Amino acid sequence: MAEPSPELFHGLPALSLSLPNGDRLRVLLHGAHVVSWVAGGRERLYLSPRSAFDGQSAIRGGVPVCFPQFNQRGPLPKHGFARNLPWVADMPPVLTPEAAHMRLRLSASAATRQFWPQAFELTLALELRPGCLQLTLDVHNMDVVPLSFTGALHTYLAVDDIAAVQLAGLEGRPEWDALTDQHGRAADPLRFQGGFDRVYDAAPQALVLRDGPQRLRIEQSPGWAQTVVWNPGAELAAALPDLPADGYAHMLCVEAAQVMQAIAVPAGGTWQGWQRLSLA
Repeated sequence: MAEPSPELFHGLPALSLSLPNGDRLRVLLHGAHVVSWVAGGRERLYLSPRSAFDGQSAIRGGVPVCFPQFNQRGPLPKHGFARNLPWVADMPPVLTPEAAHMRLRLSASAATRQFWPQAFELTLALELRPGCLQLTLDVHNMDVVPLSFTGALHTYLAVDDIAAVQLAGLEGRPEWDALTDQHGRAADPLRFQGGFDRVYDAAPQALVLRDGPQRLRIEQSPGWAQTVVWNPGAELAAALPDLPADGYAHMLCVEAAQVMQAIAVPAGGTWQGWQRLSLA
């Protein structure tokens, strides 16, 4: 069992975990941003080679933590500030032959108060098991007033060819198409031709991503009310400076999210939400 070791990834402090079967995880202290998950002998997360690793900007790919605002649905910077600030290791890593655990923390500070007056603490727990990764976000309200937030675990999954990908499990779920502002019901399976940006009522069962012979199960806790599915398509990808023109063909975002209604956490209270990825 390999001990987690401080390292640099594109110049940013990072921690890595590994299991005897070869599965590996790498997370940056910047944003508690998971940038790599290797399972079953291949990379399962997409990370843009054009991402800015300057310690200030958001990183394109991996698993950004969006908090306390989803996208631009409020007065804060896009997707909030948690993904752009340094976190700290919150516990000694726990390592066994079957699993590896690590936890990172972000607390209210002068850096957060310039955007948001709330007293809070976030923890992101990372659990690596053979063929499985679970990310659990805890929101602790350290204030004497209620805390309200939206957000997401904005997971970028690596795929071989988006045109051949199918996502099953959302059939019949209420769907909002953010590109056309139309509401409907999800088809099953979802297929991806061109730009795709839709918000679904979360399904109670696991979703299954089919990427050629590869299968990935995607689950989320009931604390997240929505699932966001996004691919920029060729036109938007060509306009994004931190994404290669063909980057859209090798990624699909499937996000455990809270978009439509804010989650309220009472003074002194805690909310928890997780996403689990596992080889199927």
